[in-house]
Amino acid sequence: MINQADLGTQYLALKTEIDAALSRVLASGQYVGGPEVTALESEFAAFCGAAHAVAVSSGTDALRFVLMAAGVGERARKAAVGPAAGGPGAAVGADEVITSPMTFIATTEAISQAGARPVFVDIDPISFNLDPARVEAAMTPRTRAIVPVHLYGQTADMDPILALARRRGVAVIEDACQAHGALYKGRPAGALADAAGFSFYPTKNLGACGEGGIAVTASPEIALRVRHLRDHGQAEKYWHVEEGYNGRLDAMQAAILRVKLKRLAGWNERRRALAERYREALRDLVGRSALRSLPSEMPWARHAFHLYPVRIEGREKIRAGLREQGIDTGIHYPVPLHLQAAYAGMGLGPGSFPHAEKAANEVVTLPLYPELADEQVDRIASILRGLLAGR
Repeated sequence: MINQADLGTQYLALKTEIDAALSRVLASGQYVGGPEVTALESEFAAFCGAAHAVAVSSGTDALRFVLMAAGVGERARKAAVGPAAGGPGAAVGADEVITSPMTFIATTEAISQAGARPVFVDIDPISFNLDPARVEAAMTPRTRAIVPVHLYGQTADMDPILALARRRGVAVIEDACQAHGALYKGRPAGALADAAGFSFYPTKNLGACGEGGIAVTASPEIALRVRHLRDHGQAEKYWHVEEGYNGRLDAMQAAILRVKLKRLAGWNERRRALAERYREALRDLVGRSALRSLPSEMPWARHAFHLYPVRIEGREKIRAGLREQGIDTGIHYPVPLHLQAAYAGMGLGPGSFPHAEKAANEVVTLPLYPELADEQVDRIASILRGLLAGR
């Protein structure tokens, strides 16, 4: 079976180093925070070209904490306003945050839990990312932030988004949870806006052996606030400047991530090579079969290929055929957020965001990870070609 990811093989390749790192943490007796976490923060900030990085317990926490630290939802939280009846989001008149409906729900959970209301804007159908040309029309006097999602490992087109945000006086927070090592015009994801959130979920380009995340920013004020929020609002032990959360990263995960971070650039290059191998094997079928598109690297981007999404009309038949041949595929994501039951209270039905809806109906993600062999990619592509040809 060729799976979507092969985390066991990655561990075995690093077993000696990871086991030594874990033994070091166990012997230290410092299991939450401590020197491993501090070192990871410094090393990841350097990787992103950012001044500050604050490790937290998940990518969701990273996004929620940077939104809160940027002042989003502050009025609602101070007034203890909960989610409005009928669906997530703060009460009428509360802050609004613009984002994409084509993402995992963690993006909008972070917005709602910060005390704001998500506002959706359709995607660009080629990049799958937030369409900058549509953002301004969705803005109101209540807009406090824009959260572009760097979906599948490719950055959104940030310059027009940043220019609009500066003109309108709103924050920009990158959802970089799938974009470790991606570049925008030569600049790393995570250092493009006011702040960013990354996830270290195990299947990410840089994945922990459990949960984890990190907030990245150039702002010392945002970084300090995130440090307070992740640790019950403590400025120092037992001195609480505000109510916070239990959002800390444990030292074992930090130690594992430090081992892996040294390999991340090389792993990303391997992902890019495998993506190009897929492209060479399949590109002649685009538009001549049920294969509607392959991933496009946009002119501004250097793709990190967290996932390899292809668009296939009538995808379930093709997925079933691949499954019969021992090839696992995924769908990221089958239902855009505005059509999820969790957001029914927003009153957005089918047709509200047609590009996101069409992508959600067609996207299939093929196996892609650094340990995947060239021969496995060739086999997947060969079987997919046969299925698309009706064989």
